[in-house]
Amino acid sequence: MKDTQPNTRHLDAIIVGAGLSGMYQLLSLRDKLGMNVKVFEAAAGVGGTWHHNRYPGARCDSESHSYMFYFSKELVQSWEWTERYPQQPEIQRYMDHVADFFNLRPDMVFNTRVNAADYDEASKLWRVHTSDGQSWSATYLITAVGCLSSANVPAIEGLDSFQGQWAHTSAWPAEGIDFKGKRVGVVGTGSTGIQAIPVIAAQAGHLTVFQRTANYSIPARNAPLTEEFKHYVKENAEDIRQLMNETTNAHCFRIDPRSALEVSEQERNAVYEAAWAKGGLQFRATFGDLLKDKTANDTAAEFIKTKIRQVVKDPQTAALLSDIDHPFAAKRPPIDSHYFETFNRDNVSLVDIRSHPIERITAAGIQTTQAQYDLDVIVFATGFDAMTGSLLRMNISGRQGLPLKDAWAAGPRTYLGLQIPQFPNMFTITGPGSPSVLCNLPPQIEQHVNWITACIAYMRDNGISQIEADEQASDDWVQQVNEAANATLLPQAHHSWYLGANVPGKPRVFMPYAGGFARYRGICDEVAASQYRGFHLHR
Repeated sequence: MKDTQPNTRHLDAIIVGAGLSGMYQLLSLRDKLGMNVKVFEAAAGVGGTWHHNRYPGARCDSESHSYMFYFSKELVQSWEWTERYPQQPEIQRYMDHVADFFNLRPDMVFNTRVNAADYDEASKLWRVHTSDGQSWSATYLITAVGCLSSANVPAIEGLDSFQGQWAHTSAWPAEGIDFKGKRVGVVGTGSTGIQAIPVIAAQAGHLTVFQRTANYSIPARNAPLTEEFKHYVKENAEDIRQLMNETTNAHCFRIDPRSALEVSEQERNAVYEAAWAKGGLQFRATFGDLLKDKTANDTAAEFIKTKIRQVVKDPQTAALLSDIDHPFAAKRPPIDSHYFETFNRDNVSLVDIRSHPIERITAAGIQTTQAQYDLDVIVFATGFDAMTGSLLRMNISGRQGLPLKDAWAAGPRTYLGLQIPQFPNMFTITGPGSPSVLCNLPPQIEQHVNWITACIAYMRDNGISQIEADEQASDDWVQQVNEAANATLLPQAHHSWYLGANVPGKPRVFMPYAGGFARYRGICDEVAASQYRGFHLHR
């Protein structure tokens, strides 16, 4: 439908976000369906979360040959990674390469944030207002804003009074921060902190790490890729893609179906030792019941805690680092480059803010209930308002002006993580209710974009003007998401951002679908094959 409102530019589709999701969705709608599409991106360039997360040590925890698109053989052949786990600059180069390879930039609008998006029921159009004062309309609104792109800066009293420099890892200054000889404090020991702390420690005069929640971490064992392996990836691209599509977490490895309890302790520890030596996320694939059986999980958890106590020389520090309150892999398990070894440095100290919480930030540093720590730089590695934050801050309203924040007041409610009731013709890529953060993202992005593109093509071919998730189907899907989570140990990580627990006031709801990527793909395919069961289609 064409828009008749003055001073409004009409498009077939508006995509929000120029990361991997937004780029592939643009390519698919523009080149496969011939649609008139624009991408709006708040940043100055493509890359999504990787454009902003330039903190020291920023690195992917998916192996490089899995963290790329496989939908185009020509694209695969045109690119080579250099490391097993690529750093942020190399990932950013890949993002730029994708944008240039498919000539995507002419259809992208950078430095432009979506301030509001409202569904106009009379015209069956989305009306989008951007930060540059422009008004747009489109038949379809597709959010590709990422799961981890809305920074969670803790509301600590006194931050404005701090006389030094501070930064959040997901909004790192483009010019970087000079830590040389300075007193630095890092708040947070999740995956971001675990990556940043060793790099900052090597530069700082003294580093104080403020830990609330101790974490498991597996050595990355990062290394340059051999020419043989680079050749293997190009020659076996289709097999690699197929493997990722068939696996639980969309990685290039399968989970061993054996139980950790069906082998002897000696054999089990040998398996763990081999996985520890190999490094990376494959450690969690050693046995099939690590995320289902607490007794099985305890064997892996105790193995890692023992490793921590062996690596860290000071017994008190080792005790704090290994005092972990959740099952192994109930949070996404970080991988690291010499994280625990960093605490053996003379210029690094650990502060337990679970026992002695931060009271306030002063002009000179951080004050806990126990002591004052004078600092020149504070780094917040406190993560994100994950999965919902980036969607809610766009001020989206659906039918009858229903704000998304009200629709999700009790937690996110979607059908398949693809659509939201009362929000017609709006699709979310890797949103809540999809496997999203529990998986390697590029294969899932391909699956979501392909599904959305095929759905829009079906609508056009059949004269359908609107598609909207059914209320009951969405309620049933939320129930399935809960059941899938409860069949695992994932909900036992009570401080997990999977549950929104890191953001004060956020509803405690398990957000991603934990039933596995392969199973999820099958459900989505079945829904499409049944002419979009669970959706309302209107001509």
